[in-house]
Amino acid sequence: MAIPSHMQAMVLDRPGEPLRAAELKMPVPGPNQILNKVAACGVCRTDLHIVDGELAHPKLPLVLGHEIVGHVAALGPGAEGFVIGERVGVPWLGSTDGTCFYCRRGEENLCDDPRFTGYQIDGGYAEYTVADARYCFKLPPAYSDAEAAPLLCAGLIGYRSLKLASEPLGGKLSRLGIYGFGAAAHIVAQVAKAQGCEVYAFAKPGDVAAQDFARSLGAVWAGGSDETPPETLGAAIIFAPVGALVPAALRAVRKGGVVVCGGIHMSDIPSLPYDILWEERVLRSVANLTRADAREFLALAPQVKVKTSVRPMPLARANEALEALHKGELTGAAVLVP
Repeated sequence: MAIPSHMQAMVLDRPGEPLRAAELKMPVPGPNQILNKVAACGVCRTDLHIVDGELAHPKLPLVLGHEIVGHVAALGPGAEGFVIGERVGVPWLGSTDGTCFYCRRGEENLCDDPRFTGYQIDGGYAEYTVADARYCFKLPPAYSDAEAAPLLCAGLIGYRSLKLASEPLGGKLSRLGIYGFGAAAHIVAQVAKAQGCEVYAFAKPGDVAAQDFARSLGAVWAGGSDETPPETLGAAIIFAPVGALVPAALRAVRKGGVVVCGGIHMSDIPSLPYDILWEERVLRSVANLTRADAREFLALAPQVKVKTSVRPMPLARANEALEALHKGELTGAAVLVP
């Protein structure tokens, strides 16, 4: 395919400012990298945290976006695993050092020197982007470009959160609470239901649309985050970046239950009485993802027939998409299409 000399992108110059439409020089893939023509890029809450200045030290100026679906336009030296024209998924984890204590243990999500797409590496709010081929993935053909985009972060983080919620319970999770019913929640709810788990959905108080959306995906109960579920939960996953939900979730889970904080940023957790953590309840966070997570989930999603709810929007409306996410106006995920 013919590659132009320049491309259109939406650029963050400084946190707290709207993204700027810009014409940028076409990036050139380096060793082990591929140049991708972007077909779709999901809008993630992490993007919003970067814009709001809640995640420190992004590369500036920066092209956001780490739920990228593209097609290979060029291969850099040594790039393997893909051919020109092939569809590719680019996730948040852009590279790791491969040598630190955590990488040697198979915990590359905790790498001491990682680089992240749309944070230290320019991402997918653009017509083209480069990525390390070793950290990219083939995508299930059952999904269109826009439908596949949320799988690459919302789906992956949701899947890892579900695994970590289930492991202390021996993988036998019968009732799962999900706090914050957005892009990640609407995917993981389907996976949990397919695994025989009852889903209890907690949305912002008064958000009837989100509660109805959760029920449409099989939740057996949906209510406000200020409500007590009708049954004691085995585990809960918190996707909303609200620290005050941690004590609420601990109160909702049974003895030995698990609460997983699934976001990269959360407001401060308020002080809590020890008795809601006692009785061997587990409180933990999820950090990033591993390539093994991605391979597992991208194989699983079409098997259990996960459906993503997406709102495609033109790339030029990226600021509008971020504002809709900030206001909680989305059911599912916004996806930018160049």
